[in-house]
Amino acid sequence: MLYVCEEIIIFNSTTLILSYESLSGLKKINFVQQLQGNFMKEVLIKNIKELVQVEEQAKHVVAGSEMAKLPSIKSAFLLMKDGKIADFGEMKDCPDIGADSSSQTIDATGKMVFPSWCDSHTHIVYAGSREGEFVDRIKGMSYEDIAKKGGGILNSARRLQETSEDDLFEQALGRLKEVVSYGTGAIEIKSGYGLTFDAEVKMLKVIQRLKEVSPIKIRSTFLGAHAIPLKYKDDRQGYIDLIINEMLPFISSNELAEYCDVFCEEGFYTPKETEAILNASIDLGLIPKLHANQLTNSGAVQVGVAKGAISVDHLEFVEEAEINALLNSETMPTLLPSAAFFINLPFAPARKMIDAGLPVALATDYNPGSTPSGRFPFVISLACIKMKMTPEEAINAATINSAYAMELTGTHGSICKGKVANVFITKPISSLAFIPYSFGSDLIETIILNGEVYEA
Repeated sequence: MLYVCEEIIIFNSTTLILSYESLSGLKKINFVQQLQGNFMKEVLIKNIKELVQVEEQAKHVVAGSEMAKLPSIKSAFLLMKDGKIADFGEMKDCPDIGADSSSQTIDATGKMVFPSWCDSHTHIVYAGSREGEFVDRIKGMSYEDIAKKGGGILNSARRLQETSEDDLFEQALGRLKEVVSYGTGAIEIKSGYGLTFDAEVKMLKVIQRLKEVSPIKIRSTFLGAHAIPLKYKDDRQGYIDLIINEMLPFISSNELAEYCDVFCEEGFYTPKETEAILNASIDLGLIPKLHANQLTNSGAVQVGVAKGAISVDHLEFVEEAEINALLNSETMPTLLPSAAFFINLPFAPARKMIDAGLPVALATDYNPGSTPSGRFPFVISLACIKMKMTPEEAINAATINSAYAMELTGTHGSICKGKVANVFITKPISSLAFIPYSFGSDLIETIILNGEVYEA
């Protein structure tokens, strides 16, 4: 476990005393770490009002009508050992773990316990903010209009190119702490605001540095094909060649990303261009993801399915052809309702997709232009309010299915023996539906990551 370390005192050959800045930045937590072991070896949560998303065996995905089923145990306990989920069940079977210095018992009377959210689509490495464009949209400009005048992604690219790696890291670390405080326990982070060889690599190096200090699992995605840089306005193929012949080989050989994403959309990258970039990434061992059908029915879904993309994301414009393509694939449809909310687009047809038998994942799309927020509970509220998903469906989409979109279903996304002990305890609430219902409230009281306990 690593955070921002403020002091390290070595007082013998096996022990360190560390003082860390807490996740919320509101208090400091002192630990004694044995170099051969974990900080807290055993944590028991007892008297849980309801333990949500429990599994005896880890599911791959939850699709169609199964998304409305959310297994839980009322009056429950949860036992975590050495950073993993060790046992759970009804309180009548609750073990006694004693009270030595390597164990902790938490009484969760009146409170609920959930697996941490899995956020499979974010852009949290960026420089500055874009509230000026927010005002432009209020005055009537569209997202596309702003992009055409050099705003949007190109605006962020200019700022990022001028910002040092260290400054980017500090800004992104603050956002990472923020999303963790909202209950996120695994996250994907994209490049894409560099749009030059050096700047894209700089972003990916920042993500690598975040991985080294993060208490949560991070997946890295190369999104050099996010927009066409102004320098290549009259030479699109020149930039695509740069991505294929220089960026991708360097990123692959230096293991800077697990995935390759393309913004396949009118005014950005065509399906043919997208296919060429993904072919090159696949040859180099990077798994495809796609920004798909956000602004128009662009054909991106079919390209993603054909190339075996782990996910196609956004999907505001989806019809029967896209649904049928996804039904016969292993590609996860990932919906980003806070982006549609913020830039006033139609919401993805989640109800139609689920009723057709598809799985659906949710993610925040945290970025400076279309979703300047990583508050996952609000995404779940939007999924219920605007896309008519039930609370159970939305929670499945934010846990098991979003873990699938990062290839983490074996370790994250549910309460299952052997999985990473990333969970959160709510404040006293009446039911799981209270989370999307109370869309503006902070309902998380305690966060547990890798079996370590933090006050939210």
